[in-house]
Amino acid sequence: MSRPAVLVLTEDAEAYLPLLSELAREGTELVAVTTPQSARAAYAGQTVLLGQPDLAAAVLGDLPAVRWVQSSWAGVTPLLALGRRDFLLTGVKDTFGPEMAEYVLGYLLAREIRLVERLEHQRRRDWWPAESGTLRDKTLGIMGTGSIGRCIASMAGAFGMRVIGYSSSGAPVEGFEDVFRAEQLTAFLAVPDYLVCVLPDTPQTLRLLDEKAFRTLRRTCCVVNVGRGNVIDEAALAAALRSGEIAAAVLDVFQEEPLPADSPLWDAPGLTVTAHMAAKSHPPDIARIFVENYNRFVAGEPLNHLIDIERGY
Repeated sequence: MSRPAVLVLTEDAEAYLPLLSELAREGTELVAVTTPQSARAAYAGQTVLLGQPDLAAAVLGDLPAVRWVQSSWAGVTPLLALGRRDFLLTGVKDTFGPEMAEYVLGYLLAREIRLVERLEHQRRRDWWPAESGTLRDKTLGIMGTGSIGRCIASMAGAFGMRVIGYSSSGAPVEGFEDVFRAEQLTAFLAVPDYLVCVLPDTPQTLRLLDEKAFRTLRRTCCVVNVGRGNVIDEAALAAALRSGEIAAAVLDVFQEEPLPADSPLWDAPGLTVTAHMAAKSHPPDIARIFVENYNRFVAGEPLNHLIDIERGY
């Protein structure tokens, strides 16, 4: 049986070729391209596409033979909007968790030690011996109890935090003291000192954190979003920060990226903006996942990290 040819479509596609050399040695044809235009030019009936979801979505309609798409990102939103449903879509799991967890805990610790305030006092040459806070015994609420949420929970637990979760099912998950189901959102939001969002982009998560949600949170709560930008009503968040309904927020993802210059988020009090960099796709990690899945694909075995296109995750 001939091995299915692979089209690699990412901005760093050339980096994948040496990482996929094992497949090449076994007879797999590999073509690496970096733009939708070059993908169309290089397309020769390949049935497997390893690609960035945004680039893949732009060109998939012109690649009728593709039967399996391996995403190089955790998020696959661009591919979910396509009319095509005649292909398998696999995502990335157990890769981004450690970086996401470091990002989240880094900002939580910075808040507890009052880092920004201390730097401001230093700038003014002002000796400021105010005490720091601590994460110990504070409650972290995590919206999303998948692999990334579990990794954040594990790291938070090492700092002595109490961790609770929120998911559509409310199923128990190791590392979480309790998990609230969808119908218990209001009860869940009333509890945490810190709220972290790692939910997927689905119709069910659209603006889940709205004006009512921000009124429910503690006034001392800090919200951190490293999941998808759709979950937060950005106007409501800006208003909540200005009115003091919540204390602070750290956002790495937004409804529109780059964040427009006229967005009210830029100067909302207590808000930190980062440019979708909490965790990046590293070719060695993605290639490892792809090689295992490719061998499964050839053998006719179930693929790892299969995404239900209708559900979005």
